[in-house]
Amino acid sequence: MKKLSVKKQLRRNRQVDSPEQARAYAFLLLKYRLRSENELRARLKQKGFSQELAESTVSFLKEREFIDDRVFARGWVSSRLKRPLGKRKIKLELMQKGVATGIVQEALTWADRDYSESQTVSQLAKKRFSKLQGIDPLRAKSRVYAYLMRRGFSPDAIADAIRQL
Repeated sequence: MKKLSVKKQLRRNRQVDSPEQARAYAFLLLKYRLRSENELRARLKQKGFSQELAESTVSFLKEREFIDDRVFARGWVSSRLKRPLGKRKIKLELMQKGVATGIVQEALTWADRDYSESQTVSQLAKKRFSKLQGIDPLRAKSRVYAYLMRRGFSPDAIADAIRQL
């Protein structure tokens, strides 16, 4: 096992409390992808920044419009629908990231304009069912149903698609 140099040990044990360091770390995180306010706050605290510094950093970024939960939620919904995932799973993911329920509903409603869950489920069901041709049709349909449920689609849309197989 390697021994750490004294400088590295001191650096590791030191409480991180500079606003510039907090902002630099936040910008580093935002460089990779958009993040929710709550998610960014949690990552700052996890890195060792104090609660107050994390709050002030999030406020700083919010005031200057570097973070916005509405923009984050719309981007998240858009990217996850392309995967494709169901709205139920996307809603759960956004709630876990600390986005407010109203903002989540607004983003999902916004996405409904261009998105047809029944059409997506039908396409995925056909594709998945064709891969399971070698097994009993009833078992294959059961597997397709479970697959689509794990992806967060509504049970009604899945049942309709399964009936068409």
